[in-house]
Amino acid sequence: MIAALFLLSLSACSRAEPVTEQPVTATAAVASDVAGPKTLPVNPVGTAEEAPTASPEPTHPVSPLPTATPFPTDPPPTPTATSLATSALPDLPVDTFQIVATYPHDPDAFTQGLVYQDGIFYEGTGLRGRSSLRKVDPASGDVTQEIDLADQYFGEGITIFGDKLYQLTWQEDTGFIYDKDSFELLDTWTYPGEGWGLTTDGERLIMSDGTNVLRFLDPETLDETGAVSVTDPQGNPVVRLNELEYVNGEVLANIWQTDWIARIDPATGSVLGWIDLSGLLPAEDRMQPVDVLNGIAYDPATDRLFVTGKLWPKLFEIDLVPIPR
Repeated sequence: MIAALFLLSLSACSRAEPVTEQPVTATAAVASDVAGPKTLPVNPVGTAEEAPTASPEPTHPVSPLPTATPFPTDPPPTPTATSLATSALPDLPVDTFQIVATYPHDPDAFTQGLVYQDGIFYEGTGLRGRSSLRKVDPASGDVTQEIDLADQYFGEGITIFGDKLYQLTWQEDTGFIYDKDSFELLDTWTYPGEGWGLTTDGERLIMSDGTNVLRFLDPETLDETGAVSVTDPQGNPVVRLNELEYVNGEVLANIWQTDWIARIDPATGSVLGWIDLSGLLPAEDRMQPVDVLNGIAYDPATDRLFVTGKLWPKLFEIDLVPIPR
């Protein structure tokens, strides 16, 4: 039974009203918020998602990134990226960032999925026994509505299609479909492999599984209708595609364990460019245990881009700043 799969413990707090486009608590950007370029990630490997226990061995024979940090633990170092060969650097544009606004974020939220719609953040969190689906007021960071997943599920990416919200799980081969407003569980579906990131282009669901493959799903039947392999200009697979967001015809993908976001052409799988978010979370906010950059949301009505990370105390609205080539 559907009810047996979930602990549908709806939060007692009332639903917040949509906030204005620029909450008064937002922190204004300053010139020093622009971060410089680093090295690009290519071929970070492995299909293991972020778990409280050690990750399985990587399945691709290429240079691995550091292994996942167990949880809980001491504050980890800033994630680093696998270096890209110098000859490949000019082949793709790279953007850095400027902070437009800073918002509070629940430091206990192991962010796995993030969506912005109608003045509300929808957030999916992970870790077994701590996974949830929630609505968050941007200005205050308060959780205004929440359901918890049953302890056996490790929550992953989320997306909204019409009046339904879809949520993946990591290794449980199960996805959940909710009513977007009430969070009533409407249905479930199964899929092969792991679930990592999820977004939509308005016609299909787009899913990542930790490899370099993006899968396309019919939102009604949940059948897989196609797939593309994500590669760099040299044809190398770009793996560990994590949280996804569809922005102006491109798929933005967090690359797990790095401060990089890949800009992907969903028609071909080609990486079109990189976004370097190194230094986004300041050192003073890394004194408490934090995990990696993860979570991208976009508001098409105002062309605003939001990013955060797992266990981060802040969520940022950013502008992209091209690095001269």
